[in-house]
Amino acid sequence: MTDQHPPACPSSTPAPELFTWEFAADPYPAYAWLREHAPVHRTRLPSGVEAWLVTRYADAKQALADQRLSKNPAHHDEPAHAKGKTGIPGERKAELMTHLLNIDPPDHTRLRRLVSKAFTPRRVAEFAPRVQELADQLIDGFAGRGCADLIHEFAFPLPIYAICDMLGVPREDQDDFRDWAGMMIRHQGGPRGGVARSVKKMRGYLADLIHRKREALPDAPGPGEDLISGLIRAFDHGEHLTENEAAAMAFILLFAGFETTVNLIGNGMYALLTHPGQRALLQTSLVRGERGLLATGVEELLRYDGPVELATWRFATRPLTIGGQDIAAGDPVLVVLAAADRDPERFADPEVLDLARRDNQHLGYGHGIHYCLGAPLARLEGQTALATLLTRLPDLRLAVDSADLRWRGGLIMRGLRTLPVEFTPAPEKDPRHIGGTAK
Repeated sequence: MTDQHPPACPSSTPAPELFTWEFAADPYPAYAWLREHAPVHRTRLPSGVEAWLVTRYADAKQALADQRLSKNPAHHDEPAHAKGKTGIPGERKAELMTHLLNIDPPDHTRLRRLVSKAFTPRRVAEFAPRVQELADQLIDGFAGRGCADLIHEFAFPLPIYAICDMLGVPREDQDDFRDWAGMMIRHQGGPRGGVARSVKKMRGYLADLIHRKREALPDAPGPGEDLISGLIRAFDHGEHLTENEAAAMAFILLFAGFETTVNLIGNGMYALLTHPGQRALLQTSLVRGERGLLATGVEELLRYDGPVELATWRFATRPLTIGGQDIAAGDPVLVVLAAADRDPERFADPEVLDLARRDNQHLGYGHGIHYCLGAPLARLEGQTALATLLTRLPDLRLAVDSADLRWRGGLIMRGLRTLPVEFTPAPEKDPRHIGGTAK
């Protein structure tokens, strides 16, 4: 890999402490130090695993596309993965390993092709009315109170119910998924072993659902066939898709398809609430019926404080060099998207939130063959959620001081635990059904 930056110079100041609660609240100063002084930095993670952090944009973009960096944990220390120190806790015991975040071509190419048709711009556009319906129903649930926690009452349930609908999870079962997903994103905030237990329950449910859908599958697909039925049909028509692969695919689409959007909505709304000038510009454009600033604005929110802080695990299959730093075979490499997307060598005034930013090829959804499959759906959900909040609750404001907000502990994702807000109460509406039960 070539390094487009000048060589890093030794610093007289010590390296910043990483992965503390203070760091979680604002990691960007530490990332700026790393970009300048140690752009490819070896560190010990909270789990005890040692890994390389890649922080400059040019290095990050190249690393994301480098086929010498494998997604398969078999290239790392097997016991570390078995103990849940890399990857998603419990996925190995639940036989959910064979998903897109853990495999390389040709299996990655085969499995991605099977599900990519569900996320085409056309299919996502057809889903837009349902996303709007969910956004309105959720706001109806708290608009009359004059206060809400936008994470638990809006940003979290919206993508859960949306991805459940897309997968084909029956409405009466979707609240179970909401509970399991809630445990999975609480990470360190939940009971010990809670994530692994939720993964196991989800795996059992998916096996049963696949069986039930296979029994009732019509001979020919209907319009808008759900994704799990499509996976079953592919398996039954010789696409070499195992039942474990089908379950793992459904699992990772649910897991990756909701938490990123929870954080996009939460982080994005928080950024708008703390940048009143930019928020006012966006609200004015929405009142005029214009959508251009909303589209560029969501891209800027993805760059400025995106939902994925570090790209998922990669492992060197052979010795290589990144940004002038030698990496040994088997070493884990974590690309720090949050650092790369504020690299002043790539973005003008990277610390400034500019919703109209045009030259914005951020890495918020990755790059290369592992570029986020669900990015079109996440963008739709993000745009719909923010636009609906800002138009229906125009005087939305933080209900606490920014310093009192807490960010979830975790390595890959970046998101708020809560986002308490206040606003002028709107007229109450009758509760309507969201997912499986009335909310």
